[in-house]
Amino acid sequence: MSYPRVVDPQRVGTYPARAFAGGGYVWDEVLEYRVWCHPEQGAPDVCEGSDYFHAFASHDEAQAFAEQTRGAEQPLALVLQREYLDEPEDGCFVHVRQERVTEWPVALLSRPRRTPRTIPDFLAPDAPANRLDILRGLA
Repeated sequence: MSYPRVVDPQRVGTYPARAFAGGGYVWDEVLEYRVWCHPEQGAPDVCEGSDYFHAFASHDEAQAFAEQTRGAEQPLALVLQREYLDEPEDGCFVHVRQERVTEWPVALLSRPRRTPRTIPDFLAPDAPANRLDILRGLA
């Protein structure tokens, strides 16, 4: 699969390490691709034993680094969500109109980018029985 380009290659590596982890169902922009490294698993110890990441402008670069680096995880995508879906309880969805930055498994980028209709269509009373088909670009 070809993964999306980052929105601003000049900013790659400047985003804070702390981010939400997953969730929200939709994405707006990819900020960077990250590969987390773990010294306790054999990665070079460059942060006094703490985990750290390398940031990349493309998934291909991140994947190549992960494959060559002992103690490295598979790449994650740092994504911007301008709006997203919260699910405080199973099957109970809330439209959140607030920006946040979160790390996602790159496989979730196979979902289409959010459009102005994605979340309203997902929450509509006449949405398909499997609402997730909307997020997957199948409905």
